[in-house]
Amino acid sequence: MTSILSRRRLNRTLLLRQHLLERATLRPEEMIGHLVGLQAQEPLPPYLSLAARLTDVDPWAVSGAIEDRSLVRVLSLRDTVHLHVPEDARTLPVWASPVRERELRASQTIGEAREVDRDAFAAAVREVLADGPLPQRELAAALAERFPAHTAAQLGQVARVTEVLAQLPPRGCWKPEGSTSVSYDFVERWTGAPLTPPDVPEVIRRYLRAFGPATAADVTAWSGITRLGPVVKAMDDLVRHEDEDGRPLWDLADAPLADGEQPAPVRLLGNYDNLWLSHAGRDRVTTPERRKAWMGVNGSWMMTIFVDGWLEGLYRLVDGRVSDIELLRPLTRSERSDLDDEVARVEALLAR
Repeated sequence: MTSILSRRRLNRTLLLRQHLLERATLRPEEMIGHLVGLQAQEPLPPYLSLAARLTDVDPWAVSGAIEDRSLVRVLSLRDTVHLHVPEDARTLPVWASPVRERELRASQTIGEAREVDRDAFAAAVREVLADGPLPQRELAAALAERFPAHTAAQLGQVARVTEVLAQLPPRGCWKPEGSTSVSYDFVERWTGAPLTPPDVPEVIRRYLRAFGPATAADVTAWSGITRLGPVVKAMDDLVRHEDEDGRPLWDLADAPLADGEQPAPVRLLGNYDNLWLSHAGRDRVTTPERRKAWMGVNGSWMMTIFVDGWLEGLYRLVDGRVSDIELLRPLTRSERSDLDDEVARVEALLAR
């Protein structure tokens, strides 16, 4: 018999699987593997995302994992930079190549450089990086010498989109000294193993374990990959639920479902946390009105505050402090106390 899952129960189940109902004692690499990566377009949000989910996180240890290649920054899901474990850094960008092709066709910054001969361009990138990694500016300048019809900036973007390149430390490290400009190397060389296509049904199972139950459209919103409906329907090991509107929700048979009554503590998340960008409706943890507040003037530069499982506030970080808190509804005394505790926790992290 198909289970009908209420919106609140789906909310609590997502928080449960994201380890946002109760912090976990996992290592950062284990959490990042469970979440199939953390959105890392900006350097700081992955640290905030881990701090919200782990009982203790040493940002210097996470930074060290980026330096020793246990974690890798690479363009992958939704054509955005993610922090991945090495295996995912070698496989998910291969799966996401159609997303990067769409970016290549649509990007105004790339312009007519998208028409460059792809085989010749790939050979040029291999030649330029033959002796090792290079800063983005040097890579782009060297490509412009070989393709003078286009600007260095355009060609640097083409390389970023068409090749699978790791963003090297100190980019993404904790409080790096000196420049944090991007340097690139081939992911296969950086991680010491070749690029390979992933087992797509297994990727979907991992998504469901961290974000489910979900529709095929949700998997597309999370990954950027289209035409996943037939793949999901062909996975005979999945079970089917429905939401209150009758939409089919697919899930793993052994994945936990919350009962909907669990309390959801206050959590401060980084910008663009995967929690609320990984479903098509994006209504598991927010409403259109709350999302509009986040997307207001300069709103998208603000971090998010979740209260009782829902997006209820915004904040900025200024000089190592939580600042400019905007609450979208009045908080109870208990919620305000929880918020103060979380602010103190984030500020303690930033002080390390």
